[in-house]
Amino acid sequence: MKTLFEHAGKIGASDLLVTAKSPPIVRVHGELVPVIRKKLEATQTRHLIWSLLNETQQEMFERKRELDFSLAVTGELRFRANIYYQKGTVAGAFRLIPRTIPDLQTLGLPPVVPEMTLRPHGLLLVTGATGSGKSTTMASMIDLINNTRRCHIVTVEDPIEFIHENRKAVIDQREVFADTLSFSNALKYVLRQDPDVILVGEMRDVETISSAITAAETGHLVIATMHTNDAVQSIDRIIDVFPPHQHSQVRVQLSFALLAVVSQQLVPRRGGNGRVLATEILIKNHAIANHIREGKTHQTRGIIEAARGDGMVTMDWRLKELYEANVIEYDELARRLTTPTFLSQVEIRPEDQPDARGDGDKRERKRARR
Repeated sequence: MKTLFEHAGKIGASDLLVTAKSPPIVRVHGELVPVIRKKLEATQTRHLIWSLLNETQQEMFERKRELDFSLAVTGELRFRANIYYQKGTVAGAFRLIPRTIPDLQTLGLPPVVPEMTLRPHGLLLVTGATGSGKSTTMASMIDLINNTRRCHIVTVEDPIEFIHENRKAVIDQREVFADTLSFSNALKYVLRQDPDVILVGEMRDVETISSAITAAETGHLVIATMHTNDAVQSIDRIIDVFPPHQHSQVRVQLSFALLAVVSQQLVPRRGGNGRVLATEILIKNHAIANHIREGKTHQTRGIIEAARGDGMVTMDWRLKELYEANVIEYDELARRLTTPTFLSQVEIRPEDQPDARGDGDKRERKRARR
């Protein structure tokens, strides 16, 4: 496994996949690439993955049939691992954790995000699909706070990925199962640990979300992730997790506690040279707070579009900017737009016009056949 890990690190892969009846595969710039031609047998994958586990992890894996953990291969190589069973055989997915924590500007986040990160209290959500860079963004946020603010930061992660060294801040990093039973259990007691900033690796149940909102309401900065695709969906997901009779109360709480939502996608660059971060930014203002309280979040997108001067931006608009700056391809723009009619607002490059792409020829051939 060490050889595979080192190869993944050397070529700049984001992920390594090890599964039976397949060669080891790395993901480079979003594309899957076999490391070797030879397929692994089930006994080989079990031996490779078993060599990474201690006795406690082996027992837990056998009992739960899947396991999350992080591991250091060398002083500079760290991976987040998820191992699991598929068709009765052991398999693993390993995500490379960058050697250094990039700053928010390097990641491609707009200036308003560092500003939100340095607010003293409120709920700051980082959302997106798996593999959209949420963990790296949150690590960069914590790194910024660590470099600029004397405070106590408590993180709850599953597993711990980036290791933070105390600078101006004192940072306690807690890992689910190793240091606490669950996200909800950790947040149940976190306010007794004198935190100023709380990082929640994932909000996915009523107890965790309720505790996070309460912490944000009571003067703490809470940074948390959700697997939602945009800002409006994130707000609705929080409310919908609760029983219907609590929705009105939660809307009121969230209208006060929410600070901002940063929704992310990683989009392939034009020419295939890596990926670029595209973000949707919602910053709570008076109008958005009213919409949350009144259950009108479906109207919030219009506020975001009208408030670009205040740092807000929809995902569609950001994708438009990236395309018009020649950073991403037309096909990526078109397939990622949440509102297909938004294409009418995009300045299409000449080579991407319908006739240049061959669509006009297709129409001519259809007319000729008729």
